[in-house]
Amino acid sequence: MKFFKQEEFDSPDKPGSGAKMKPHFLKMLIAAREQAKIPFIITSGYRTRAHNKRVGGVNGSSHTKGVAVDLRCKDSKTRSIIINAAIAVGFTRIGISDRFIHIDADDQKVQNVIWMY
Repeated sequence: MKFFKQEEFDSPDKPGSGAKMKPHFLKMLIAAREQAKIPFIITSGYRTRAHNKRVGGVNGSSHTKGVAVDLRCKDSKTRSIIINAAIAVGFTRIGISDRFIHIDADDQKVQNVIWMY
């Protein structure tokens, strides 16, 4: 896979679980990475339900469906580049933190939203 290794998406409690990421999501993520022209460091990809609970994730988290990632964000410039690239390729669900950007392609949730953590 261009730019990423499957294990980068693994839930920490289940090696190999990165294989559960959905292909349409990965295609969009790769397109966003190409658009951004900066590395994307995944801090959270697929999550088992148990891991999601441990980290305080919401019930029904898009991470547990294989359609979400959190990307490390070290400064406002990086934050802007990631957000703009995600929007440019069609992501419509973006969460913003001072340490990471959450992007997902969960079509079972409200679309065209940006939220703050």
